[in-house]
Amino acid sequence: MARPTAKNPPRGSDVEAVADKQRDLQLEQDRKDKAQPPKAKEKSTKPVQDGPRTHPGNPLPGQHLAKPGIEAQMELQPQYQAPQYRGSGKLEGMTALITGADSGIGRAVAVLFAREGADVAIVYLNEHEDAKQTQRDIEKEGRKCLLISGDVKDSAFCKAAVDQTVAGFGKLDVLVNNAAFQLHAESIEDITDERMEETFHTNIFGYMKMARAAVPHLKKGSCIINTGSVTGLQGSAKLLDYSATKGAIHAFTMSLASNLVDKGIRVNAVAPGPVWTPLNPADSPADKVRDFGKDTDMKRPAQPEELSPAYVFLASPVCSSYITGVILPVTGSVGS
Repeated sequence: MARPTAKNPPRGSDVEAVADKQRDLQLEQDRKDKAQPPKAKEKSTKPVQDGPRTHPGNPLPGQHLAKPGIEAQMELQPQYQAPQYRGSGKLEGMTALITGADSGIGRAVAVLFAREGADVAIVYLNEHEDAKQTQRDIEKEGRKCLLISGDVKDSAFCKAAVDQTVAGFGKLDVLVNNAAFQLHAESIEDITDERMEETFHTNIFGYMKMARAAVPHLKKGSCIINTGSVTGLQGSAKLLDYSATKGAIHAFTMSLASNLVDKGIRVNAVAPGPVWTPLNPADSPADKVRDFGKDTDMKRPAQPEELSPAYVFLASPVCSSYITGVILPVTGSVGS
């Protein structure tokens, strides 16, 4: 039989047969629906576990920390050591400088960088106890570690930190901008000039100053990784100034990537969702901390060790040599 065409359409009886068949199929499903009414789907409240070990869900300890937040004082210690992660020399012989690496995401990144073969300089404010623990973790991985205490808002300090890293390790291959200041506010009227300036000078000016100091020492194959945030992608009603700086970090990442691409220097960012670090108990009231992260699709906050492999991926030329100017979301939710 010739295939129907526009000039040779199907006969009327044929199309009626097709419609009859579709109605029969519909009636069959209608009978099934009436015989067994569909049950209302209950949305699970259990935290999603999809990794090699179980990560804590809510409620979290209702604890409020004094800023800048000491990880050693947290009742529930963040999981950062990634014991099931096996290094394979992805950063062998490289040197990294990581700001805000005394605790939280920065500490987790430092540990995996060391496990992948890099020596690491840790830049932090004054959390000496936490920084020494990070140093012990790095040295346990068989790598060298420098501790550098100071304020990333200070241009002179940023230059000195980079110079000290180069002097100590002979070079600089990877800069991770991660230090941050965060403080919630119910209204924009609560954000004083002093608070606004502290947030912007730490979160975006500090990134730019550290990058400016590092770039003269970076060579082809080097990279910069900035820590952005889901708040920079979606905004945050209670973190107005913080989310604004994170949006700026994302724009800075893409702009600097374009600026440095001809030199073979890649610039990318990781945009985390809620992560269990000292940053949040040192921001929110204790009663709010209990529910931190439960509104994600995974119904829990991330642990730092769930973020750190993304930084390894972006730092390693064997993994991401063709990736620059990318904002990589690691948010625990679909589509963000």
